[in-house]
Amino acid sequence: MLRIYQNSYRRTARKAVVYSTKVACCNHSTLCNITGHQRSSRGHGNGSSNGNGRHHEEFLLAGNPARGWQMPPPSRGYGMLVVRILRGALKLRYLVLGGAIGGGVSLSKKYEDWKEGLPDMKWLQDALPQGERWSQFSQNLIEVGSLVKTAIDIAKEDLKAKTTVAALGITTDESRKKYEKLQSQVETLQTEIMNVQIKYQKELEKMEKENRELRQQFLILKTNKRTTAKKIKKSLIDMYSEVLDELSGYDTGYTMADHLPRVVVVGDQSSGKTSVLESIAKARIFPRGSGEMMTRAPVKVTLAEGPYHVAQFRDSEREYDLTKESDLAELRREVEFRMRASVRGGKTVSNEVIAMTVKGPGLQRMVLVDLPGIISTMTVDMASDTKDSIHQMTKHYMSNPNAIILCIQDGSVDAERSNVTDLVMQCDPLGRRTIFVLTKVDLAEELADPDRIRKILSGKLFPMKALGYYAVVTGRGRKDDSIDAIRQYEEDFFKNSKLFHRRGVIMPHQVTSRNLSLAVSDRFWKMVRETIEQQADAFKATRFNLETEWKNNFPRLRESGRDELFDKAKGEILDEVVTLSQISAKKWDDALTSKLWEKLSNYVFENIYLPAAQSGSQNSFNTMVDIKLRQWAEQALPAKSVEAGWEALQNEFLSLMDRAKKSQDHDGIFDHLKAAVVDEAIRRHSWEDKAIDMLRVIQLNTLEDRFVHDKSEWDQAVKFLETSVNAKLVQTEETLGQMFGPGQWRRLTHWQYLTQDQQKRRSVKGELDKILKNDSKHLPTLSYDELTTVRKNLQRDNVDVDTDYIRQTWFPVYRKHFLQQALQRARDCRKAYYLYTQQGAECEISCSDVVLFWRIQQVIKITGNALRQQVINREARRLDKEIKAVLDEFSDDEEKKAHLLTGKRVLLAEELIKVRQIQEKLEEFINSLNQEK
Repeated sequence: MLRIYQNSYRRTARKAVVYSTKVACCNHSTLCNITGHQRSSRGHGNGSSNGNGRHHEEFLLAGNPARGWQMPPPSRGYGMLVVRILRGALKLRYLVLGGAIGGGVSLSKKYEDWKEGLPDMKWLQDALPQGERWSQFSQNLIEVGSLVKTAIDIAKEDLKAKTTVAALGITTDESRKKYEKLQSQVETLQTEIMNVQIKYQKELEKMEKENRELRQQFLILKTNKRTTAKKIKKSLIDMYSEVLDELSGYDTGYTMADHLPRVVVVGDQSSGKTSVLESIAKARIFPRGSGEMMTRAPVKVTLAEGPYHVAQFRDSEREYDLTKESDLAELRREVEFRMRASVRGGKTVSNEVIAMTVKGPGLQRMVLVDLPGIISTMTVDMASDTKDSIHQMTKHYMSNPNAIILCIQDGSVDAERSNVTDLVMQCDPLGRRTIFVLTKVDLAEELADPDRIRKILSGKLFPMKALGYYAVVTGRGRKDDSIDAIRQYEEDFFKNSKLFHRRGVIMPHQVTSRNLSLAVSDRFWKMVRETIEQQADAFKATRFNLETEWKNNFPRLRESGRDELFDKAKGEILDEVVTLSQISAKKWDDALTSKLWEKLSNYVFENIYLPAAQSGSQNSFNTMVDIKLRQWAEQALPAKSVEAGWEALQNEFLSLMDRAKKSQDHDGIFDHLKAAVVDEAIRRHSWEDKAIDMLRVIQLNTLEDRFVHDKSEWDQAVKFLETSVNAKLVQTEETLGQMFGPGQWRRLTHWQYLTQDQQKRRSVKGELDKILKNDSKHLPTLSYDELTTVRKNLQRDNVDVDTDYIRQTWFPVYRKHFLQQALQRARDCRKAYYLYTQQGAECEISCSDVVLFWRIQQVIKITGNALRQQVINREARRLDKEIKAVLDEFSDDEEKKAHLLTGKRVLLAEELIKVRQIQEKLEEFINSLNQEK
């Protein structure tokens, strides 16, 4: 096969050589014996091998004169050279092709033999990364390459810097030290940046993971919300705390007091009562200050046992991890913020309760209320009633006959300086529910007389009586000490104290916060079990009385609280907003057109029509109208149009609200709330600013048209002019009526009389009517001669007036005269349309005022159409959003709801709902309590 290809290529090459030789001979005109060469070529035959060989021999020997050959022409030598090159190239191609085919076959055989000799490498497929792992691996390699590149660049920069230093001659040790120092700082910063990036990347990955988990949990909870709620069983103390929370907001008119037990922590300011509560809760949860009043409101703390030491506010879902110092700091800041937020109106303390729950291992179940410390002296930054407010608040909580009073006494100060013991003795003279706690006994041991401490702890120093006396240590005077460190210090102190180890001083169970918390918890639950049934019966009776009163007063209504009433009112308001979007386009056009002319008519008459009409000629009238209309459209008209559109929108919405009041299903209890919501939404709403610019362009283009196009528009303009002039004429006659008094017929029928001023005005009007009768086209002002003539004529009738008085009377008289003439011109122009179309401005009948009012009418139509589109497409929706935002704000404001939804029906329903909730929760708690027994 290879030989066949070689022979074929040889034949082709020979033909190419002959053809190239002929071409070379034909293209060189310098050859002198080309004809003989052709004959010689033909004599040797066409394309024979002998001829070609002879020709080739002649060509090779042409340069040898000894053999008798002539020098061949230059073109022949070139042709033969091309032939030799082609033949060599073709031979080389054959060799390469043959070698490639043969080598490929042998190489394939060798590869198969080598492959069979290799061991099995399938285990590498499991070892090498596949798919995403391979992509990650390759990405890591790329990052390594970039890091290596960065390192090389840094090295280059370093070398460059060193070269620069050497070139500048900085060779001293000090300069080199500075350079090395800077280089080390740069490296340190780079390391820190890298560490920060790694840290935040890890945090980001962690947050994304937590977010995915929370999202899954949320979906699970959302789908199984009701089932999960039923499965969760509340602890006993949580149920009791919910009852107290309900009672804290209960305001009754039946003098039904809250007598459920709780532990009330009272004491002088800085006596350590907050520290005692923290020691019982095993966490420093309250803000601290040096000598400053920190507890400004009652803090209800519900302690419960749980697996994790956490805290949570009643109105919040967030849990604070009390084992983390960062969460503790945030919790203290939140408590301080809530305390300061509860104090309003320049007060120093507040009665608003801050409720929180603390759970943790080993905590005793109870409910404690920390009150502001009792003070004896007020500072200048306190309200004047601070001392009395604290006393009243403390008495209020201690007056509960079932409250356990935890009386805190500072052991490091003289007992006679205490203020709290007198208050406690007034509320619990027999001491049946008081537990006395002496704090700071580590300082008392060093400062006080040991005998006095013994008397205090044995109940022999104060006349106040108590169920028990306890001594605790709640700190070492260090802010940063943890509860564990404080309790360890307390135990070590009582173990090593000489005072508390002598015989007959106190019993061992009377010391340490742990024993105190056990005693308080035991007493708390004992009090709960003794009194809870009685409280439940009292609320059951209250509920019966309230239900009876409701049936007598509102037999056909269901008891709906403020929240339910607010939701119902919200639905009705939103329904009216939906109805606003269903108003027809024609009704919007009529309302907007009417409101536009109401806002614009006064300006059109006073600033455009009257000044132009009183200019004296028709040409000056048209010129002045054009100028004033353009100025008006560029400045005041767009803003006035937007104002008119906004008022039209308000009026339509308010009319819908008024129509709803007339329906049979209307409930008047919502009127005050609806009015407040609508007023607030309207106050907040403002038209879009870009509407003014859009209207300005439209109005300017409309006013450029000065030609009435058809008869129907002409008739509408005439009617518009007559209606407007008649309305203005009515206003002017009302002004004249007030100025000149009632007419003769009215005076006779209504027994009315003219005042002295009205009589003078009538006399002046008689003289002015004569002037207008003599000159019906009189100018709008009186000349000096005319004023003098009128005054002298009046003096002859014993009427003395000045020129200003005459001018004041002239103005409405002339206006009435002018408006009557304008009305007559409008009637004359009613049938002059075709005359106007033929003669234009040169028309015999002056109808320029008709054209002016036609232009005004067209502007009002175009503006009304644009405003209608804005109202339907934009402003109604924006008003809807404003109303929804106001409703959302009002729904979260309990004070505003109480102010807007009031009355006997609401108050009675609220009280009944509250008592019902409390009574049901009490019964649930009692059932659980009995099961625990």
